[in-house]
Amino acid sequence: MTLQQRRELVFLVLAGIFLGTMGMLNILGLTRFLQLGTIGSWPIVVAVGALPYPVTFLCTDLISEIWGERRASQLVWVGLALNGWIVLILWLGGALPGLSGAPEATFFEVRRLAFAAVGASMVAYMAAQFTDVRLFHFWKRVSDGKALWLRNNGSTLVSQLVDTSAVVLISHYGNHLLPLRAEAPVLPQLASYIASGYLFKALAALVDTLPFYLLVGWLRRWLEVPGAGAELGDA
Repeated sequence: MTLQQRRELVFLVLAGIFLGTMGMLNILGLTRFLQLGTIGSWPIVVAVGALPYPVTFLCTDLISEIWGERRASQLVWVGLALNGWIVLILWLGGALPGLSGAPEATFFEVRRLAFAAVGASMVAYMAAQFTDVRLFHFWKRVSDGKALWLRNNGSTLVSQLVDTSAVVLISHYGNHLLPLRAEAPVLPQLASYIASGYLFKALAALVDTLPFYLLVGWLRRWLEVPGAGAELGDA
């Protein structure tokens, strides 16, 4: 396998994981909420779609580090187009006539939840992913290509807060999708959802620091990236 083939293969794998995860998130999204534990009397509750989401930031951080800001931003835009494609297929699936007598309740329930969540998902996605890419390169410039942990965590921790806050607030005020208790005040419940989601994503971001270091080191050697902090750009 030539050097260029290796570079194209790795980019394709990272982009495929990123886009595949984004597509899965749009379908699963808010279809189920999971209680991952408690801190005192505070339940840690996250939507099922949040489980694989931290992987998308690992992918964009790796692409940012090896290929540069431009390629990472291009991938974010492709992800947005993918969201639109999924919405189109779900819309067509409901608009076209179905087979008479066939069970359709499951499809239409998934479609309803996906449509209701997609606005929150797309706004949060754009805000968070572009925040991640921009901050990653900001910290890279500030550290002069050093302190890999700083740009990995410094970009992801902020962008995850942007993402979690946007998803929770838009899901509630835009579509009323969150399972809130009617007898309790709304704002503390929303704050609890934001804190739960962010805690999960922040811990995932910290855990991926070591894999990020190992992958960057291995990829720089295997893809023959010239020099520490250097990028392949459009190569």
